[in-house]
Formats: sequence, C-alpha cells, structure tokens
Amino acid sequence: MSEADADRERSERDGDRETSEPGLIDALPGLLRFGASASWKTAEWTLHSYARVARRFLGAAASPEEAADLASDVREMARGAARDLASVGGVGERVMSAMPEGGVAERVASAAADAARPRSEREHVRTLGELGKELLSKSRDVHYDEPGHPAYERIVSELAPDEGRVLRLLFLGGPQPAVDVRTGGPIGLLNSRLIASGFSMIGPRAGLRHVDQVPSYLNNLFRLGLIWFSRETLHDPLPYQVVEAQPEVLEAMHSTPFPKIVRRSIHLTPFGIDFSRDCLSIEEVAQVEELPVHSSPEENPSAGQPPTPEQ
Repeated sequence: MSEADADRERSERDGDRETSEPGLIDALPGLLRFGASASWKTAEWTLHSYARVARRFLGAAASPEEAADLASDVREMARGAARDLASVGGVGERVMSAMPEGGVAERVASAAADAARPRSEREHVRTLGELGKELLSKSRDVHYDEPGHPAYERIVSELAPDEGRVLRLLFLGGPQPAVDVRTGGPIGLLNSRLIASGFSMIGPRAGLRHVDQVPSYLNNLFRLGLIWFSRETLHDPLPYQVVEAQPEVLEAMHSTPFPKIVRRSIHLTPFGIDFSRDCLSIEEVAQVEELPVHSSPEENPSAGQPPTPEQ
C-alpha cells in the first residue's frame, strides 16, 4: 500500500469517528429517558405484583376455594423455579425431590380454609358462666358417672416419683410422726425458739431416692391439698422414739442448753386418701382388711400448716 492510500484510509477513519461521536451525544437524552421509563415500569410492576398477591391472600382468607387455588399456584411456581435450576448441577432435582405433597402450600391452604370458616364453626372458647352451667347440668344428670376428680390429671403431672412413694406410705402405713426441736427450760417458758423442725422417718420408710428432699416433697403435697400437718401426736409413742434417736435430731438438741421436743403428726387429707386410692393403683389395698385412719384438718384456718418458727 502506497503512502497516499494510507493517508486516505486514516482520513476516512477520522471522519467516521467525528460523525459517530456527535450521534452518540445526541442519543444520550433518549437513552436516559429509556432508562427512567424502564425503572418506573419495573417499580410499577412490583407494586402491582404486591397488590395482586395481597388481594389473593385476602381472598384466600375469605374463601376455601381461593385458598386451594393459591396453594396450587404457589406449589407450581416453586416447582417451576426448581425446574429452572435443574441445569445448575442438579439443584432443581434435589429441591423438587424435597418438596412433599403435604408441604408448605398445603399448610397455607389449610390455615386459610380454617380462617375462612364462620366463627361458629371454629373451636368455641367457653366462658366461665358456660362452664358453670355445664357443671350444674351434669350434677342434675342421674346417669352421669364421673370417672375421677377433674383435678387428678393435673395433680399427677405435678408430682415427683418420690412424692408418689410418700403418698403410698401414708395411705398404707397411716399417719407419720414428726418432731420439732425448740428451746426449753426457764427461758423457754417465756419465749420458746424453734431450733429445727420437720424431723421424720418418711424418707427411709418410703424408700425415697432423694431423702434430703423430704421437706420440699411434703410442702408440695401440702400445696396440692393431699396432706396436712397436725399438732396432735399419735397414740403410739414408739415411732417418736425412733425419730428422736436420729443423728440430726440429737445434733439439734445438743445445740441448745435446754432443748424441748415437740411431737406432731402428718396425715393424708380426705382428698389425698381418694387420690391415692384412685390414682396410685396400690395392689396391696385388696389384701388390707382395714386401712389406717387419718384425722381431718381442724376447723381453725391456721391448723394444718407446716410448723413455723413462732409456733
């Protein structure tokens, strides 16, 4: 190629560049308008999509048929998206295989259909007045036989295994002795102070796993209305002598110059007797001709309470 031809080719390229740059500059406003229009259309489509989805969910809440259609559409959309991912390392197949028929879509349909039912068809929350009317209606029904006290199921769920053994001991063995150690002597006549309380042989006699938890067990049984603490003593003094010979009782007695022993007893309440008979399934009951007798709590409201330092 000669030098003249090369100069002519360079001049042609320069001319093309000079003509294309002004054209690109002239086209910039149109490109900007196109971009702004595309952004607006995208935002408008998004808003319409949200509104359409919201309308569909509201319709699903009002109509079981619409809820089923929505669930079907959601499932098909999810499966379509999974098929689109099928080309990426088999992700779509794994997603589709992990989507059971009774998945999220069915739960959405079930919840929407339940919400669409009239309130009268849903589970009715009964008021206390309605429960009271039903209770009195059952009391007038001579054919209604209550299988057990309604509180039994709740009480069983609030008992520790060791507490069941305590009830068994009281049911079969009768009232159990308990002793307190207080200050005595001349000063004790004016102001007797409690040194230690609630000593008994319930833990060893009942075969408890956690003997050190006996005070907590007794408090819980008292809270549930199954036992009560009497200030009266048992007729037989021998069980008290066994309790008073225990090392912890002797230690409490040696901690004060003039100790005084206060004897008490622990009984089942009438409710506790019925509960033990109905719920503990004690096989030995059939072989016992006469069960031990428990005293009932006194009329005094403060009677039957656990011993306090002032008593």
